[in-house]
Amino acid sequence: MIYDTPRWEEKALLNAAKRKGVEMNAVNCKHSYYDLSKGKSSEFGEIILQRCVSYYTSLHLTAYLESLGLKVVNGLKEATISGNKLFASAALVKSGIPTPKTILAFSPEGSLKALDDLGYPAVIKPTLGSWGRLIALVNDKDAAESVIEDREHMFPLYQVYYIQEKVKRPPRDIRAFVVGDEVIAAIYRVSETGSWRTNTSRGGKALNCPITTDLEEICLKAARAIGDGIYGVDCMETSEGLVVHEVNNTTEFRNSVPVTGVDIPGKIVEYLVDQLK
Repeated sequence: MIYDTPRWEEKALLNAAKRKGVEMNAVNCKHSYYDLSKGKSSEFGEIILQRCVSYYTSLHLTAYLESLGLKVVNGLKEATISGNKLFASAALVKSGIPTPKTILAFSPEGSLKALDDLGYPAVIKPTLGSWGRLIALVNDKDAAESVIEDREHMFPLYQVYYIQEKVKRPPRDIRAFVVGDEVIAAIYRVSETGSWRTNTSRGGKALNCPITTDLEEICLKAARAIGDGIYGVDCMETSEGLVVHEVNNTTEFRNSVPVTGVDIPGKIVEYLVDQLK
């Protein structure tokens, strides 16, 4: 397992491997360096679980590891797509999976026209990022202009405008955990009173969510649209059924294990062993 930030999840994965008699070495990439002129290093095992929090660290390190002929979970293609909201949306739409209406723009003028067509309220998101950071709910044109004006002075990445409708849903969404070809667990992420965001990192409460046939089907389709691997698939309940709004790479599960009773780290370790077989 390779990581950059030791979280509860990485410790749980090591403990799960130990329980199951699986040898798992943990490598903090921040404490290492890699000589691209050399071949495969004995530092790495037969399969590598990529658990870096940083999208850029994950991509660059995975590209290097795959160049050595090593098997990385999730792989470079899958990490690239799932880590970028725009890439993931495009893959989901291409596979016919229901998603919120989403518009792409590259200028303030184009963004405001898009919002006029989409209608308010709407959500402006960065294409990269997690934990609900830099996501803005805009209720009218004045609010949109303020958000967009700020982003025009930020890093160019934030001038790629990824705009979605604000979906009419209960005050919760669903995070489902897909490991290979199985949806192993799911939680409701319930908003704090008065908050429209459901992220548990922002105080959203995790509750067990039953894995219905509809939920299982849409989550497996969403994962397959990205590729083989381990994902957190985020869905919202609408009057017309479930829609998928995000597919997460190196997903967290600290708050999900207690409420679901599912040994998520153990399931991940079992999947890695099956991949070796």
